[in-house]
Amino acid sequence: MRCTIYIMRRTQIYLDEDLWTALHARAKTEKTTISELLRKAARERYQYTPEQRRADMMAAVGVWKNRTDLPDTEIYVRSLRKDTRRQRMGLN
Repeated sequence: MRCTIYIMRRTQIYLDEDLWTALHARAKTEKTTISELLRKAARERYQYTPEQRRADMMAAVGVWKNRTDLPDTEIYVRSLRKDTRRQRMGLN
């Protein structure tokens, strides 16, 4: 049997009357608590699964590939990596 321990942190939020009424009615219908509804909504909106995170990252791959206003990537990276080791060792 596998046991998962969740650490919960308490927080306080202010809800306007309309939102509180809607959540209260939904919690009653679903036989749950307002807190659980809010946790579920926050998870769905803000907590990525590894698959969602990967899909989002893959969607960003290559977004700058057709930019003409950027310098050549290889030249730029090599300019950042100014290796002076050979020079310091007198091998140059």
